[in-house]
Amino acid sequence: MSQRIEIGDLQIHHSLYTLVDEEIAPKTGIATDDFWLALDTIVKDLTPLNKKLLNKRDALQTSIDQWHTENPGATLPSEAYIEFLKSIDYLLPEPEDFQIETSDIDPEIATIAGPQLVVPVNNSRYALNATNARWGSLYDALYGTNVIKPSDGLETGPTFNPARGTAVIQHSMEFLDSCFPLTGKSWKTVTGVSLSKSNLILSCESGATTELTSGDQFVGYNAQEDSLTEVCLVHNGLHVILCIDPNHPIGKESKAGIKDVILESAITTIQDFEDSVSAVDAEDKVIVYRNWTGIMKGTLEAEFKKGDKIVKRALNEDRNFTSSSGGSLTLKGRSLLLARNVGIHMFTDAVLTKSGDEIPEGMLDVMVSSLATIHDIKGLGQRSNSDAGSFYIVKPKQHGPEEVAFTIELFGRVEEALGLEKNTLKIGIMDEERRTSINLKACIHEAKERIVFINTGFLDRTGDEIHTSMKAGPVMPKMEIKHTPWILAYEDWNVDLGIETGFPGKGQIGKGMWTAPDDMKTMMDTKQAHPEAGANTAWVPSPTAATLHALHYHAVDVFKKQKELASRPRADLNALLTPPLLDRALSAEEIQNDLDNNAQGILGYVVRWIDQGVGCSKVPDIHDVGLMEDRATLRISSQHIANWLHHGLVTREQIMESFQRMAAIVDKQNKSDPSYFVMASNFDNSIAFQAALDLVFTGVEEANGYTEPVLTRRRRQAKAS
Repeated sequence: MSQRIEIGDLQIHHSLYTLVDEEIAPKTGIATDDFWLALDTIVKDLTPLNKKLLNKRDALQTSIDQWHTENPGATLPSEAYIEFLKSIDYLLPEPEDFQIETSDIDPEIATIAGPQLVVPVNNSRYALNATNARWGSLYDALYGTNVIKPSDGLETGPTFNPARGTAVIQHSMEFLDSCFPLTGKSWKTVTGVSLSKSNLILSCESGATTELTSGDQFVGYNAQEDSLTEVCLVHNGLHVILCIDPNHPIGKESKAGIKDVILESAITTIQDFEDSVSAVDAEDKVIVYRNWTGIMKGTLEAEFKKGDKIVKRALNEDRNFTSSSGGSLTLKGRSLLLARNVGIHMFTDAVLTKSGDEIPEGMLDVMVSSLATIHDIKGLGQRSNSDAGSFYIVKPKQHGPEEVAFTIELFGRVEEALGLEKNTLKIGIMDEERRTSINLKACIHEAKERIVFINTGFLDRTGDEIHTSMKAGPVMPKMEIKHTPWILAYEDWNVDLGIETGFPGKGQIGKGMWTAPDDMKTMMDTKQAHPEAGANTAWVPSPTAATLHALHYHAVDVFKKQKELASRPRADLNALLTPPLLDRALSAEEIQNDLDNNAQGILGYVVRWIDQGVGCSKVPDIHDVGLMEDRATLRISSQHIANWLHHGLVTREQIMESFQRMAAIVDKQNKSDPSYFVMASNFDNSIAFQAALDLVFTGVEEANGYTEPVLTRRRRQAKAS
């Protein structure tokens, strides 16, 4: 059988055609060949504009490079610089004031503030874990992490530590005291929980009883033989479930018999087709699309070995309670899902044109993922995702309002092709490119009927900042960039414009990822700054982190905070246009340390991407601290070295020496992985090592500093070999 099937002027890889025909299209009302013919028309009509927009990116970068070359050492941002950016249509006029008009939005996006997970959809186990992370055990999250310091008798180990268990219960009761206060008493003194005439009654050590100070926080319960087994409370829009069993081994340790406190945790999850996924051909794309389809149908399952046992994962069911008023209460058992499609700069050989050209991958992504989502929209699956009948698509790496307008046109064409109502496809705009940041209001305006999400992302945004201002001068050490006026203005600007254009109550204003999954103590000490900054969601690296980060949304009423922030002056555009250029002399040691750190991080990530097809994983840094990394981390590190090489802070030979030395460290860090390919003894033949060098040595020329072209080419080479 031929590897490709011709439909219209498209050549579709057989495995992809079969997936659509046998697993996705049935029951949707869309015939398989009609689907491909519709894609054929979209590709013909919109690919020229797609390429025109990419060419404009290159033309703008050429103009900016030339300006910096002709104005060496210019103070930025000067009036001349700003006028120049306006003259080339890089900095555009703002639209008149407006409010977004998006309708049919699920409450998880519109009115509930809470954590957001991002997960590679091609890993079915991780995709299921993230989807099911709507609920998480506070007891487990506290016991298993360093939020409670594992010292002074509170250590973790192979067996249960009763002292640590007691500390967990005390910590949890303190949380209940802060968010669900009792009249005149503390949760630490509660000895029993019961129900009387729809009121929650708490018995205390003194023999007295008390109630919740705010009785309306009690919304539901479950009981067996007149004894409460679950109590459902609500605070700041987030539910908390008290699991009661005085006879349970953990329940016995609690005076109140509370064996666990379950928090509503990952309110939303982005199932990622992009940065955290290595998908370079039809074989890879089929896995991505099959898993997304399985989730939309509610049928996705995964089996894996844990110790000596085979564990099976499936999608959680909803949670049912008797409401406090005596009726019924159903709470979603799963996180609301968004899908992150790829950007317009990516092309795929999973589908070719008649002449053999790769088609824009984003067009394939939105068509296939939307077809799969019809199972959810029409209620054909075993589990529901969007009760509002919407499909939420996060669109990355858009440069300015023209590209957003292009995406909106594409979404409309897909709706027409699949018979979906207008504006069924909603858009999330990732504010991660400089031209989008400075024109954010215009970007939002282009999507005002569909937009549900904007967020900041330090890593990609900094990578683009370095590349855009590559010829302006050397940038400061990577860790120092985090504390510059530019990044602070960027974070505030995003929130300010989100509030100004009407996101509160309609959409998510998000913040970026916490990358150290093993250091939850520091996360808890710092990440409350996100809701305090007015963000009603922020990214976390694991279900456990989502449960802990949920505590921050109990501590901060984000929607109240957004009302307070609405009256502050907008962040300074001049600060936003100030590149993080080096303003002091660096010692040779400082330069070498930064170079080594970047080189080790690049190699640690690339070797898994190229050799194993792993797009996101916990990668040990140079100090053996595990960090969750995807292509965004790679972009900033490679652009940073490329910038220093371009301006002579490091030499090509110095970079080679650092990469070779760091390769030995990365090899040692991965020595327990049986599928790992060693780099240090095989530099010339290691495709991964050569890919890492490509990223740096072609970093100035690579469009926008993106890493995907190099990674895709080298991964295909590795798969072929």
